[in-house]
Amino acid sequence: MGGVSHPSVSATGGPDTAGPARKRNVAMAGLDSSPGSIDDVDDSELREEKKRQPVKRACNECRQQKLRCDVIQDPWSDCSRCRRLKLDCKIESNFKRIGKRSRNAEMEREIIELRKQIANAQSNASTSISQQQQAPSLHSTQHTPKQESSAHVSPTGVYHTPSNMSSDQYAGSHEAVASLLDLRSGFDGSSYMRNGMHQAKRIEDVVVSSERVSELFDLFFTFYHPFLPFLERHQSPNDYYNASPLLFWTIISVGTRRSQMDTQLLNSLAGPVSRLVWSTLADIPQSYHVVKALCLLCTWPFPTSSTSTDPTFMLCGMMMQVAMQLGLHRPSYAQDFSKFRVELIEEELRDKVRTWAICNIVAQRVATGYGQPPSTVYDWTLSSESLDPNFKLPEGIRARLEIEKFCDKVTRALYTNRRDPVGLCNDQERSTLISFLCRDYDDLESQLKTQNDCITDLYLRASKVHLHLSVFFDGTTANDYRDRLLSLYVATTSFLEAAMNLETEVGPVLSYTPYYVYQMMVAGGCTLLKLGTSYFAAHINMDYTKNLFNRTIWAIRGVSVSSNDLPERLAEVLAQMWRLGSTPTPKPSPESSEADGSLMLKVRCRMSMSLLFDSVWRWREDARTKGRNLEAYLKNPTNPDSNAESSASSSVAPGHTSTSTPGVAGGDPSLAPAPLITQANLGVQPSNSVNGLPSGFMEPNYEVFDPLNWLLDGLVDLPYSYSTISGMEAQGIA
Repeated sequence: MGGVSHPSVSATGGPDTAGPARKRNVAMAGLDSSPGSIDDVDDSELREEKKRQPVKRACNECRQQKLRCDVIQDPWSDCSRCRRLKLDCKIESNFKRIGKRSRNAEMEREIIELRKQIANAQSNASTSISQQQQAPSLHSTQHTPKQESSAHVSPTGVYHTPSNMSSDQYAGSHEAVASLLDLRSGFDGSSYMRNGMHQAKRIEDVVVSSERVSELFDLFFTFYHPFLPFLERHQSPNDYYNASPLLFWTIISVGTRRSQMDTQLLNSLAGPVSRLVWSTLADIPQSYHVVKALCLLCTWPFPTSSTSTDPTFMLCGMMMQVAMQLGLHRPSYAQDFSKFRVELIEEELRDKVRTWAICNIVAQRVATGYGQPPSTVYDWTLSSESLDPNFKLPEGIRARLEIEKFCDKVTRALYTNRRDPVGLCNDQERSTLISFLCRDYDDLESQLKTQNDCITDLYLRASKVHLHLSVFFDGTTANDYRDRLLSLYVATTSFLEAAMNLETEVGPVLSYTPYYVYQMMVAGGCTLLKLGTSYFAAHINMDYTKNLFNRTIWAIRGVSVSSNDLPERLAEVLAQMWRLGSTPTPKPSPESSEADGSLMLKVRCRMSMSLLFDSVWRWREDARTKGRNLEAYLKNPTNPDSNAESSASSSVAPGHTSTSTPGVAGGDPSLAPAPLITQANLGVQPSNSVNGLPSGFMEPNYEVFDPLNWLLDGLVDLPYSYSTISGMEAQGIA
């Protein structure tokens, strides 16, 4: 019976169920039928059944994407996806899917190999040419002058433009190919990079060769590190990279600020390094080496045209918070700030104490330079009474820490009165506080005389300027008002002279100084401007004051590291304010000159830097009424001594020249300004310019100090929008 009933079941089954139904019935039939009945269903019948019901197959395109396909084979009709995308819809019996990763990796590897062959061919051609043109003693791998000028890169190929092909340029692509192939076919990507390519460091699309890395590290430790000496010079660049990629790239960024061979590298690194900063801070927890990187970034920030795009003060606060989160302020109790077992190592303990001291030094300088309350924590770890040798700071760091402690004492004594709306101490107490602070300064000066360090001395003189700038908050009727103005004048001239004659064993180093020194120089220029255009001009040597002010303008321009950055803009503002200022004429005698309210400030909430912000506020008022265009003056820098409006001939020195050591001290115009990033280097077609200064690609702009906007709401209507340095906005710092 089982053999008779079986065909009837399969015959009544639908097309989609015939196969499964037949198998189930055959299996069931085996339970109650004889073996001979099962043999009636032979293989030929099964094959005929399959032919009657063909298996559906997807087209090649849908199979490649692993998508459902509605192709109809008999009669043939393309699937809806192929019709929509206008693809060739077909079914091939030998078709096999191809993995995207493997295919893309193979294509990229082939492209890279072809580019390497082209680069090698060009290199061989240039080598043969250079051997014919240069002396035999020169290395054959050195580029010809023609190549160097056209590509705007260093001989070692540190920064690669798209037109300058090199095998190093594609180091990051090699890594990507190796990783992709390793996923698919077991390709050993690490061995592929052992040919020396791994020595080049890459951040996004910027590649720096190993030779250039060593050069930039040497530049950093030679010219910049003495101003903030807390890193170990004997460690290799790879050691710093392994400790923290952010610290490594920050050192590279600082080292390239004055690089003569790689004028594009600083601006090229600005965006990638800035993005690396925020991505690193978002990755919790951090290493304390990240705090070191933030210390350097707050000391030498990337150039910007506006304080509204300057993240230094914000990064400074995060630097202190991260340091305390990691327990740097309690280095002996690191276990209390970690969920893992921490083993104290003496060398690491000393390094953490140094880092914590530098954090407070940097935080104090940022607060002073920006006219904000400090976020410093001068705790037991930084006290000089500690007897633990691991907590003993090097003499250079200890001396500068004491200077910043004094600045903190000045700030808290004069600008943190809780009973005053803007925090100023009252007039009756100020005179007494100033006398005590002056005595503390004298003690500190005598204590640090044995150091005989010109950099420490410069910081000390800056702290004295910070102390005496409070005179602009005094009432004009105070008995010692003129004496205090004279003290400020002496402190300012002393600081400016020391800054412009700053020279170490490596030569003049003014252009390598931290941002804080530039800020204090601008404050000093504002002081000379304020005193020299007021009744107090009768009490000082105006010829010397004019000469010193003129030198200060060019020194600030020499600190500039990029066209249209804040030092260049503020130097031009100061020059215009001096030339447009009204010195008393005829000059009154000291006996007849009376104190008036011309030295009083309208901006009073920025502590000792209120003078700087007040001066810019007044200039912007004048620019609004007279329709002055700052960008036009930047093309033709103003000479403060000139009576003409502004012209190339009125400039005392060229706008920007390229020297091996910018900012060399000397006479009035011999302070050679910093090298300028030219339009050709920025990829902009040259246009009309004077003295190499760019023109034609920046919109007019009156906004110099954007934090003043909250003061100017409703008072000043500025018709021009802010335009950042070319390329900055795209790089993420605008």
